[in-house]
Amino acid sequence: MKKLSITLIKSPIGYNKDIRNTVSALGLKKMHQTVFKEENPAICGMIQKVSFLLKVDKV
Repeated sequence: MKKLSITLIKSPIGYNKDIRNTVSALGLKKMHQTVFKEENPAICGMIQKVSFLLKVDKV
C-alpha cells in the first residue's frame, strides 16, 4: 500500500468536537506535525472530512 504524509497546517480550535476528534484520531497533536499513514479507506475518509486543516502528500 502507499504511504501518505499528513501535516496539520491549520488549528482545529474553534471547530466542533467531531472535527477535533478526527484530527486526534489521525495522530496529530501540534501544528505543523507530520505523521505517515498507510493509505486505506478509513484514513482516506478521515482526511476527506478534515481536508481544510491538512496538507497531504504521497510518499
